Amino acid sequence: QVQLVESGGGLVQAGGSLRLSCAASGRAFSTYTMGWFRQAPGKEREFVARISLITYYADFVKGRFTISRDNAKNTVYLQMNSLKPEDTAVYYCGADASGYRSSQSPAAYDYWGQGTQVTVSS
Repeated sequence: QVQLVESGGGLVQAGGSLRLSCAASGRAFSTYTMGWFRQAPGKEREFVARISLITYYADFVKGRFTISRDNAKNTVYLQMNSLKPEDTAVYYCGADASGYRSSQSPAAYDYWGQGTQVTVSS
């Protein structure tokens, strides 16, 4: 069983920045594909970014968000710059333990954190 714990959310003004972290338990972290998703009220959970040996982003965050990982710390990060009010959501990290699904679907991820709230004011 893998446990994921997100942190770093908060309230920020439009144009500001936040850095989310997701700490994972277990010794196989370096083999996982890690993803960030978000869910706004009344909406489905949507893909934001993922990282394995390469990174992949949703079109709406390209050039603004950066996903990275530190395998020595079992942690994945999401640096969010130029935030917009429409980025307001609960942000979740997920772990694909197979490491190879390369998917934007939440169904491809085996483990999830509890989420961290990001609120961007206009």
